[in-house]
Amino acid sequence: MRFVIVILAVMASQSPAASQDEARPAFAEWLAAVRAEALGRGIQQDVVDRALSIEEPVAEIIERDRAQAETVLSLEQYLAMRLTPKTIATARDRFEKNRGLLDRIGEKYGVSPALIVAVWGSESDFGRLNGTRPTIGALATLAYDQRRPALFRRELFSALEILNRGDIDLASMKGSWAGAMGQPQFMPSSYLAFAEDFDGDGRRDIWSTTADVFASIANFLKANGWETGMPWGREVRIPREAESQAAAVSRRNGTCRARREMSVAMPLREWRDIGVRLLDGRPLPDDDRNASLVSGTTRHFLVYENYDALLAYNCAHPYAISVGLLSDRLATP
Repeated sequence: MRFVIVILAVMASQSPAASQDEARPAFAEWLAAVRAEALGRGIQQDVVDRALSIEEPVAEIIERDRAQAETVLSLEQYLAMRLTPKTIATARDRFEKNRGLLDRIGEKYGVSPALIVAVWGSESDFGRLNGTRPTIGALATLAYDQRRPALFRRELFSALEILNRGDIDLASMKGSWAGAMGQPQFMPSSYLAFAEDFDGDGRRDIWSTTADVFASIANFLKANGWETGMPWGREVRIPREAESQAAAVSRRNGTCRARREMSVAMPLREWRDIGVRLLDGRPLPDDDRNASLVSGTTRHFLVYENYDALLAYNCAHPYAISVGLLSDRLATP
C-alpha cells in the first residue's frame, strides 16, 4: 500500500496542472505580454499604463474562485439560504416601488418585471452590493491563474475596451472578485454586448442608474432566448417507484457543468408516463411541451426552454432555480 501511495504522489506531481504551473511565466513577464497585446488591439497607451500597473496576483481571489456557493452548497442548501422571508419581502417592496419603470421595460423587452427584480436581487441584493474590488486586478489575477485563463484573458481585454471607450473611469470600475460589474453583475464582455442606456443620458450606467440596470438585465435575457409569456419551469414530485426511470433519462451535452447535469428535453406526457407528478400529487398535463429534469437531493424541477436564458446568466442550477422561484413569488399576489 505504501508503494501505491508513493506512485500516486509522483503521478500527482507530474499532472498537467503541475506541469502548466512550472511552465507559467512570472507574473511581471506575463503582464508585459498582456500590455503589448492591449496596445496591439488599439487600447490607448495611457489606459494601458494606468489599468495594468499591477504588482502581483491577488491570492484571496483565487481562494474565492475555488469556493463558490453555487458549486459548494447543495441545491436545497442554496435555496434555503437565498429564499428567506426577508429576501422575499424586500423583493416585493422593490417590485412595487419600481412598478411603473419595470412595466415599461418589461413591455419593451418582453421579459417579466418579476423576473427582472429576481435577477437584480440575486445579483446585487437589489442594488445594495455592487462589489468593491477593482475589476482589472481581479481579472488579471484570474487570467494568470491556470484554471480558466483563456476565459478571463478575454474578459480582461473587454474591460480594457470599456475603459478605452470612456464608459467608466478606472477608479469607478469595481465589482465582484470574479470581475462581474455593477448591479446586474455583468462580466465585461456582457456589458459590451448587452448593457442599455434606457434613460437616454448617453451612458450605459449599470452601477447607479436603475433604469439602465433593469433594461440591461432584460436585454441580456431576451438576447439569450427568453420567450415572452412562457414559464421557466415548475417544481415536481418523483414518487419512489419512478425514481430509477427518471434518473435513467439521458443527460444533455454542454460546455458548463449544469447543462451536463440536467436531462435531455422530453414532452411532458413522457415525464407523466414515467410517473413524475405535479407538486400537489396530480398528474402532469398531457401535452407535448418539452421539459428537462433538474434534481437536487430531495427537490426536483421540470424546466422549459426559458430556463436556458437563466443558465446563460449564471450556469448553475441553484442560482437559476432560485431566480425562477423568487420571480414566481413576485408574480403571485
